[in-house]
Amino acid sequence: MTADGIALLVILLGVLSAFAFVLRLLVRSLKLGKPEDRFDRWGERIWSVIVYVGAQARVLTQLAGLGHFIIFYGFVFISLGTFEHIGGMISPGFSYASIFGAKIAGMISWVQDVLGLLVLGAIIVSLFRRFVLKPLRLQIDDPKAKKEAVFILCLIFVLILLMFGMKGAGILMDPPKVDRAYAPVSAVVAGLIDGKADPHILERVFAWIHHVIIFYFLIFIPFSKHIHILGAVPNIFFRNLGPGGTLSRMDFEDESAEKFGNSEVRDFTWKQLLDLYACTECGRCQAVCPAYLTEKPLSPFRVIHMMRGHFVGDRQKLLEGGEEAEATPIIGKTVTEDEIWACTTCGACMQECPPFIEHVQKIVDMRRYLVMTESSFPHEMQPVFRNMEVNYNPWSMGFSTRADWAEGLDVPVAAEKQEFDVLFWVGCSGSFDTSGQSVARAMVEILKRAEVDFAILGVEEMCCGETARRMGNEYLAQTLIEANIENLNKYRFNRILTTCPHGFNTFSVEYPQFGYEKTVVHHSQFLLELAAAGKLAGTGNGSKGVYHDSCYLGRYNGIIDEPRELIKRSGAGELAEFGRRGKRSFCCGAGGGRMWMEETIGKRINEERVDEALALGVDTIYTACPFCMTMFEDGLKARDKEEEVKVKDIAEIF
Repeated sequence: MTADGIALLVILLGVLSAFAFVLRLLVRSLKLGKPEDRFDRWGERIWSVIVYVGAQARVLTQLAGLGHFIIFYGFVFISLGTFEHIGGMISPGFSYASIFGAKIAGMISWVQDVLGLLVLGAIIVSLFRRFVLKPLRLQIDDPKAKKEAVFILCLIFVLILLMFGMKGAGILMDPPKVDRAYAPVSAVVAGLIDGKADPHILERVFAWIHHVIIFYFLIFIPFSKHIHILGAVPNIFFRNLGPGGTLSRMDFEDESAEKFGNSEVRDFTWKQLLDLYACTECGRCQAVCPAYLTEKPLSPFRVIHMMRGHFVGDRQKLLEGGEEAEATPIIGKTVTEDEIWACTTCGACMQECPPFIEHVQKIVDMRRYLVMTESSFPHEMQPVFRNMEVNYNPWSMGFSTRADWAEGLDVPVAAEKQEFDVLFWVGCSGSFDTSGQSVARAMVEILKRAEVDFAILGVEEMCCGETARRMGNEYLAQTLIEANIENLNKYRFNRILTTCPHGFNTFSVEYPQFGYEKTVVHHSQFLLELAAAGKLAGTGNGSKGVYHDSCYLGRYNGIIDEPRELIKRSGAGELAEFGRRGKRSFCCGAGGGRMWMEETIGKRINEERVDEALALGVDTIYTACPFCMTMFEDGLKARDKEEEVKVKDIAEIF
């Protein structure tokens, strides 16, 4: 072993020891979080890593992701070359050619050269975008994060140049031994440096600088934005494999609980803490957040970024002090209450996030703390909670009037029928809101015309609990859920039919947490079934319309094509499309309880969406959600367009 090899080995062992120490610290810090079972379905989890790490599937959903893909795989192959070179310095004679043969070693070298050149181009484009084009998602308020991002890009750029220098000098050291066809870029570099200095000295200088930077990078990673290199892979492996946006169930029978909800690091689960390490700071979440885009204080990226800084600042104290150590509160300076309450829980941030960070659960967990432990929430929510507690609906309407909308329609009631095929869950909007009642009546007429065996619960129906849950009042939500389950269990039926995506999502994915499972169908699906069976025919009106995808229908549950197909079958006329649609639809602004809160900061979200519709020149906006319907009606009034443009639920076009 040469002197260089001995020195390199000593440094390498020291760096690896330090790296292992830091990794152990990161794992220990995750143990500060509460338990969470993410160890099921190993096959699917391994496949997730192959698809979302290996194939970079989410990264490549945007053109800019191609640059990351190139840099990622460029770095992988550079690391292969670095490993070979370090191995050769420590143990002369070590090479890929001696292990795999000259041809495979040559192919690896060729890929290194080509990818290295592409990486240089990708970095130049990336810097151009960051400083010249300045896309919204890269507009980060933290100056330190900006400098760090540029520093790392420049560091990778230098590493590539040094790699070409090493390989180019290597060609000059023994020209007959090297097939230049396997090192096309390095061969050009060899020509550029030929005669400038002794190639042995050049190779040694380039190699040492290159390897020292790599060693520095290993130590720097855990303390920089590139900690996601360590956090993203396990985070993708442990991602939520169930329905998106499902909230956790709180255990109110735990007598040891001193508070409800999350206010400090130890309140979150280990997986939620791992999310903080996984953030790539790409800003994709921020670029699609309806709150951020309408000048609210919320940026999902900022929440994760600030929480990670808070976690790093608190972890040593908590690790050394154990359970007795006093943690620093997160709510306040780190994440403000305005940020927490600005969220519509639309899930757009989670839809776009490459490492599958779960933003919404964290925000709702902090809402739970504010509501149930601190009794601190926007004043508009007080009457909403009180109405839900007393009358089982968000409006100030007596529960005894819940079925008044059906007067004169001869609607069958579950208590009278006992057994039937379909339970039509009318919902609070259908029972008490004027527009919602119109949709409910349209549904009843269709169900009768199609001779569907159905019934409603009538006064036995209560709010499904979705709004209370996402507003952070988990106790109230569970009270409503358990009462509904008790009533539902009285009757024999096959399916629940709902016109509300929020109710659909709650019955489908959250009621099973409480032991109640029943097939649930949204009315867009059900009406399409009837149309396909020849039991539903449209009249057609020749209008030009546009369909708005509800977040809880399209993004959360993938029901995208059914409403459009239904509109086409109705003969409603030309159907335009929003630029932001399907799983990437723009929120109406009503979710997460925002329906009942004032929107006093920035532009109203519903007006942003209405402006998009008006720009399309439509005369009808079709919806499949009562919340969306209300928000569009309000937005059109604000634009003084309610006479020119109508809002219709898909049930009202038949």
